[in-house]
Amino acid sequence: MKIFVIAGELSGDRLGRAVMAGLKSLAPDIRFDGIGGPGMAAEGLRSRFPMDELSVMGVAEILPRYRHLMRRLDETARAVIESRPDILLTIDSPDFCLRVARRVKAAGAPVRCVHYVAPSVWAWRPGRAAKMARSIDQVLALLPFEPPYMEAAGMECDFVGHPVVTDPQASPKEADAFRARHGIGDAPLVLALPGSRRGEVQRLSETFGGALARVQAALPEARVVLPCAAPVADLVRAEARTWSVAPLLIDPAQDPDGAEKRAAFRAADVALAASGTVSLELAAAGTPMVVAYDMGWISRAIIGRMLLTDTVTLVNLVSETRTVPEFIGRDCRPEPIGRALLRLLERSEAQRHALAETMRRLGAGGEPPGLRAARAILDRMR
Repeated sequence: MKIFVIAGELSGDRLGRAVMAGLKSLAPDIRFDGIGGPGMAAEGLRSRFPMDELSVMGVAEILPRYRHLMRRLDETARAVIESRPDILLTIDSPDFCLRVARRVKAAGAPVRCVHYVAPSVWAWRPGRAAKMARSIDQVLALLPFEPPYMEAAGMECDFVGHPVVTDPQASPKEADAFRARHGIGDAPLVLALPGSRRGEVQRLSETFGGALARVQAALPEARVVLPCAAPVADLVRAEARTWSVAPLLIDPAQDPDGAEKRAAFRAADVALAASGTVSLELAAAGTPMVVAYDMGWISRAIIGRMLLTDTVTLVNLVSETRTVPEFIGRDCRPEPIGRALLRLLERSEAQRHALAETMRRLGAGGEPPGLRAARAILDRMR
């Protein structure tokens, strides 16, 4: 069997590496072709061109490279058609991957198209599923409630588990050592996570600083720890200097394996986090959280009208609870966020139960997601 696999960013490369390993364990004579990063290269893929050429986000970044990206799109679709694989496996990066799949199908190539990571049609733009169904035969979903949405549009869909369930976690001993190392002792510890993109850090910094100041005013002994995401580390350090609270900064350059960050996640009593998949990382660490997010007023107006759910936090959605407090858009203000953090420091039992249930539903303790994904691909071929 031959599989042409495409990933366009590091998160996709991680998924690709795991599913390639799973496929090789189930079908040792399988062959791979396509585009990927270092993780997929470690499993034997010789990428046709560097994956980072596709790792572009935002209109300002895409426009100068538009012609080059279109050339790569044409080149990739032709390569799939000419190499005649049994399966085209596209991983996330829908703007590029789904365009390739559409061209392959339009050319009449006898290739089964599988897309790994379902679009969030349950949250907004449900029409994307019907559009996908014209070129995608099977979807591999990370979230347990996604298959019905894909199946209703005419695609086969398998929930294969979320990769967060295989992430390494700090032990209680490592968390205690973190507190001792930084002189925190038994003081309340708040983890601050203002995002990994420059725009969101700039929008959220003042609000986060104000909310944390209110916690420290009520609990003077409280400490704040702030892991800096590598792409915005300099910006986070600069913004933190404007806060009245002096956080303990974790520099990614001095924490290359992430051990200090993992220990901070486990050691924290609560977290204040930007909306996103970080809520699942916190769930894996068992850390209760308050979620806050804001955006530009145009995006706020558009997305507010398109949103189909009453919550944007994945823990709330997966656990089918609403235990994680959210402060989104106009509600993203220091005063209510600070109050929510203080309430959570007093009582977090209900949310802790939801965190554990979230991890169970995402596949913790079961077969690794990469192997489940590989099995789903091969089973549907039979």
